Amino acid sequence: MVTRVQTVAFQGIEALPVDVQVQVANGMPAFNIVGLPDKAVGESKERVRSALTSSGLSLPPKRITINLAPADLPKEGSHYDLPIALGLMAAIGAIPGDSLDEYVVLGELALDGRISPVAGTLPAAISAQARELGLICPESCGPEAAWAGEELNIIAPVNLLALVNHLTGNQLCARPIAKRRDQNINLPDMNEIKGQEGAKRALEVAAAGGHNFLMIGPPGAGKSMLAARLPSILPPLNPRELLDVSMVQSIAGELAGGQLSDSRPFRAPHHSASMAALIGGGLKVRPGEVSLAHNGVLFLDELPEFAPQVIDGLRQPLESGETVIARANHRVVYPSRVQLVAAMNPCKCGMAGSPGHTCKRGDRCASDYQARLSGPFLDRIDIRIDVPAVTALDMIEPGEAEPSESVAKRVSRARQIQADRYFRLGATAVYNNAATSAKQIEQVAQPDEESKKLLVQAAEKFNLSARAYHRVLKVARTLADLGGAEHIKKPHIAEALGYRIGFGT
Repeated sequence: MVTRVQTVAFQGIEALPVDVQVQVANGMPAFNIVGLPDKAVGESKERVRSALTSSGLSLPPKRITINLAPADLPKEGSHYDLPIALGLMAAIGAIPGDSLDEYVVLGELALDGRISPVAGTLPAAISAQARELGLICPESCGPEAAWAGEELNIIAPVNLLALVNHLTGNQLCARPIAKRRDQNINLPDMNEIKGQEGAKRALEVAAAGGHNFLMIGPPGAGKSMLAARLPSILPPLNPRELLDVSMVQSIAGELAGGQLSDSRPFRAPHHSASMAALIGGGLKVRPGEVSLAHNGVLFLDELPEFAPQVIDGLRQPLESGETVIARANHRVVYPSRVQLVAAMNPCKCGMAGSPGHTCKRGDRCASDYQARLSGPFLDRIDIRIDVPAVTALDMIEPGEAEPSESVAKRVSRARQIQADRYFRLGATAVYNNAATSAKQIEQVAQPDEESKKLLVQAAEKFNLSARAYHRVLKVARTLADLGGAEHIKKPHIAEALGYRIGFGT
């Protein structure tokens, strides 16, 4: 007789159905797991055996075979422990054989029978709901699973005994409640930045349209301070964005306590990050920083210090909004719609172009340093500004600068204008100007004749690529939205070109 338990395998953020088939037959005692298991799955037989023993059950001295179907799909992770254990318990008659027919099961077992948390509970819960099934998961993952919907039947026991009692009707487990993580109300504020009015204006424009943003300036000019204050002016995630972000975080095991938050991700990896760390990959093809920052901000400080091939690895995600990781045996796609914010010094010594400073290496210092950034990568950055050193007058000048709350209101209003516009056009997955296609931006950003003439002249003089042309239109559209203008005018085009023309053009 073969008992079956349903679980899932993860491919990117997609949960694929897996059938755990358990057979306990006469023959030489053995415990075999087949179906392309990785090492974590292969080791589950020892965890399962110990957990059952701690719960008062012992495996019979028979030939036990576990098949994870489909057999040609790689199985990775420790979440197969619980479905294997429940399949064995049903096979030896410890629980009713049909009690698991309506559930998707996942969870890792400790040696004492406790059910430990696992990654990927939210995608598994959404998959179970789509298949009109319930979900059995660890207690600590229950709040995460509850976000899949109130109609989803969820059992989240603390250990195997509690699960058995629930399935046999002796003591029912309460349905978990979805939890939301409190927003961080102690974010750094824009009013702490002295001077840098031009940089703060550019940061507001970048936030309003979701544009990629590069700051170039000497050490201590405030580049990192500006980037750290970007989250304080960004609007919260809408429900669809929240679900997409949480799916990636769930796969990566970064949903602490199963709590979701509508704060936009802000990821700032060190410049020593490898290709797998930034883009994704590795042995188990995990999401990288660019995917963990989906619908949020990816901040790269000291940009030229990153390995050139790692930086160029961002070119596809920045253009398409997704990261495709191909391997010999499978292909994984992670969403990666990010707002790239980067900061860099103008040269290796950091002081090129500063008044009164002369570099011993001359112009070569700056040119060699900036050459670490490829032209195609820079072409994907919408706004590039110089951030000069702050003067003593800026530091001692009385009065406070504009707080983040005021800036955030203007950003939120501009974002709402954009979301409404693209919803009317049928682009329901587009919420800001930076995410629009070339066709869409040409439709919504039609400059008048005077503006068009200025744009054509600049494109010819500075050899703007087709991508650069459309990105100038996107920034101009954002400037118009910030000003409440329905149509793009010459000042909008002029300011957008000012952000584009200069370094790396």
